[in-house]
Amino acid sequence: MKRFDRQGGDTITTPDNVYLFPKMLDHYQIQLTRMLESEQYGEAKNLLRFLLQCRGEDERHYEEWRSLLTWLDMAFPGSDSEGAVLPGGQDDEGVSEESFREQLLNPPEQDEAYIKQVLYIMEHHPMIDQQILALERAAYIHSPEIDQVMVEWLTSGKAIHPVVQFKALQCLRKREISGQLSLDRMGERVELDIESTPLALDDFPRPVIRILERVEAVTEADDPTLPHFAKELWKESLQFLYGTTSYQWMLREDEETVDSYAAALHLTLLLTVYGSANDDDVREAYGITEPLRFRYEQACRTLRQVAAMQQSTEDDHQP
Repeated sequence: MKRFDRQGGDTITTPDNVYLFPKMLDHYQIQLTRMLESEQYGEAKNLLRFLLQCRGEDERHYEEWRSLLTWLDMAFPGSDSEGAVLPGGQDDEGVSEESFREQLLNPPEQDEAYIKQVLYIMEHHPMIDQQILALERAAYIHSPEIDQVMVEWLTSGKAIHPVVQFKALQCLRKREISGQLSLDRMGERVELDIESTPLALDDFPRPVIRILERVEAVTEADDPTLPHFAKELWKESLQFLYGTTSYQWMLREDEETVDSYAAALHLTLLLTVYGSANDDDVREAYGITEPLRFRYEQACRTLRQVAAMQQSTEDDHQP
């Protein structure tokens, strides 16, 4: 069995000689690009090792992955989870990936030019990955003016990508800012408490986690890679939907709501990964009876909307 361990706890266990569907390969390529742009070198190296274990791909892909992995091992020898080498060559086994990442995002010199550059990219860069990277840097900026600028930007009424909004809320929470903000998200006006913003998947309310766990349990037997994709798709979806009416609906404690959203997530997952899905089989797997049909179809429409926006974002990201 092969195991792909991502920093932060995500794990795929796959049989030997695993083959990737084309959509899976595209997804991993995009993830790899994002990891490199946001300086997540440990995650990038682990993903490259996983891809090199896969079979059936074009040989040029393997050559590119091997070359990139070799370069990352030489340039960032301390960005793996087993230990870290600080810039300058000093060994420190106690330095985690998160600490190493913080060193990259938090330069010792934070002059006015640096702060203005981070804020400009945050507000104006056409690529959302660069905006997100700027927000990650902004979390470590010491100047208090950052908070006011970010709040005014978020509440200005300007068109801001939902994921960028969510990352900005996380940034404000990391900066220990509290209070309520009124934002336009996914066509709705929502009121959000900054201090309640989840910083990780485990921070979301239990009903939201149960939806994912339900899908992981159902999909694992069919394809051992699907739980990983379900987790990634759910995390991305939550970044879009956080605070909206659909998100509030997920927080209901009843099993019917969990089943309806889990089935919708499963269907969206199959369409995303394989390009097709059997709706009847999915509904049967989650016990979606006729009385639940309307709620299930509402959840499907919501996740299809998110998937379409995500695909549009990924298309814009590719050169």
